Amino acid sequence: MRCPHCGGAEDRVIESRENASGTTIRRRRECLACSYRFTSYERIEEKPLMVVKRDGRREPFDLKKLERGIQKSLEKRPVSQSRVEEMLHEIEDESAIIGKANREIPGKQLGEMVLAKLFALDRVAYVRFASVYRMFENVEAFVKEIEKLSRNLGEEGSESHKPAD
Repeated sequence: MRCPHCGGAEDRVIESRENASGTTIRRRRECLACSYRFTSYERIEEKPLMVVKRDGRREPFDLKKLERGIQKSLEKRPVSQSRVEEMLHEIEDESAIIGKANREIPGKQLGEMVLAKLFALDRVAYVRFASVYRMFENVEAFVKEIEKLSRNLGEEGSESHKPAD
């Protein structure tokens, strides 16, 4: 593997971890030439997981696209990058398990999964993501979602931390 810093071809593996579904191995590496540390991922090449959109179109599951949307909702929020990456890997693992049989996951299910994770992580980010995902068309829809959120904050002791639709 070439070092992204100096281009050296020699490195050593410091740590290897498999994700929960066993589909990806994450390796921390160190370049022997410049000591730069970087991460590589090994995945089994197979038919990609497809996301079935609202209009019936199918597109490949794109972790980077998902990360961009989540990062936008978390802009200027006190959430570490490591927590975002952890959340992305959880979503990737859950999506792989859900789509295992037919290699498809409904976009609605994926969106609700993201909303549930954001709700537990940061309520402001949750509302931001929900406003785009649920396509709020006016201020009333936005206020209605915040009222649902407020009601659910009072029910924190319940088994579900996700607002009802």
